[in-house]
Amino acid sequence: MGDNEAVTPPRSVALLGSTGSIGTQAVDVVTRNPDRFRVVALSAGRNVDLVARQAVDLGVDLVAVAGATHEQVTEAIDAYAGRAGRVRYRPEVVVGDDAAVTAARCGADVVLNGVTGSIGLRPTLAALEAGSVLALANKESLIVGGPLVKALASPGQIVPVDSEHSALAQCLRGGRAQEVERLVVTASGGPFRGLSREQMRDVTPAQALKHPTWAMGRVVTTNSATLVNKGLEVVVAHLLFDIPFARIEGVVHPQAVGHSMVQFTDGSTLAQASPPDMRLPISLGLGWPDRVPGASPPCDWSRAQSWELLPLDDEAFPAIRLARRVGEAGGTYPAVYNAANEVGVDAFHAGQIGFLDIVDTVARVVEEHDGSDSAGLGVEDVMRADAWARARARKVLGVDDAAVEHEAGGAR
Repeated sequence: MGDNEAVTPPRSVALLGSTGSIGTQAVDVVTRNPDRFRVVALSAGRNVDLVARQAVDLGVDLVAVAGATHEQVTEAIDAYAGRAGRVRYRPEVVVGDDAAVTAARCGADVVLNGVTGSIGLRPTLAALEAGSVLALANKESLIVGGPLVKALASPGQIVPVDSEHSALAQCLRGGRAQEVERLVVTASGGPFRGLSREQMRDVTPAQALKHPTWAMGRVVTTNSATLVNKGLEVVVAHLLFDIPFARIEGVVHPQAVGHSMVQFTDGSTLAQASPPDMRLPISLGLGWPDRVPGASPPCDWSRAQSWELLPLDDEAFPAIRLARRVGEAGGTYPAVYNAANEVGVDAFHAGQIGFLDIVDTVARVVEEHDGSDSAGLGVEDVMRADAWARARARKVLGVDDAAVEHEAGGAR
């Protein structure tokens, strides 16, 4: 390198949901690319031991934990720092419900929001307000607060991290906006692909968590089993790329190698293909628009292989059809869809309801809601709709509030 050639400093990164699936894989991407990325802030839900170890290993400036006391976090950091020979390490520690918001506001170049659930909305808004690039894995942020998020975001400020939306973003590089005919979002089909509605009536939580392809958190894995996750992704695709719902379709692709496709007006279709590994879209989220060499293994095109593309079964899996309806209705309907589903997922894993009751309850709560007016919609309006939907879903299901506790700060 010549004497006058400038060295680009690593991008500073805040990882929200650092102890979840997305967060731990993001840590792996960062540690393998220290010349590109430096983590300056971490936020987590309750896993104090893991976030303390991450903090010491990465040398972050800020540690934010929602479900622990300041003393618990500092003691865990001190203990691990002592074992690691870094007894002088003293990051700033914040705790409580707004911990992730504080981390999101830290001014990092990139904020990766890997939190699961509607609790990710406020951190998303905070990151955008701070001017950071938002690498968004928390799709619920857009589902719950789509108009709010879009109003705050500058062009190019949001980079999708979900594998499907990352694939679409990559494929859209292949043509101009006016040349896009439709978006095709792929779904693995989950563990119950090919089963009828009746055959799924008595499936267990353990069966719902046996995803055939991806290793994800409890909520997202269950959403994949019901195809609620794909419904959310259709709505997010509409919000991210401004394509009408009539031009967004879903197909089942069990091999999960083609992560989504864009069809152009001349009949060409571009697909993004790679083995199922979230480190690739994570690395793109952190480094966009640049690719990170070696982020994940490539496809082995010298090996014989087959892909299947199958139509969705809307009768057995009505969640996507319902998501289109709430997306088109707008306002607070998507927030209600998401909140009622989160209650249903928790109740299902608590053994209080059956698998089919999840989406049936979402449909009923959505039908009872009246909130399509998005004019002047604010965060409090969205949160009120969210709270109403949760309370209504619990009443419909007849479940005890205390027995159904949503995972705070989890991640895909």
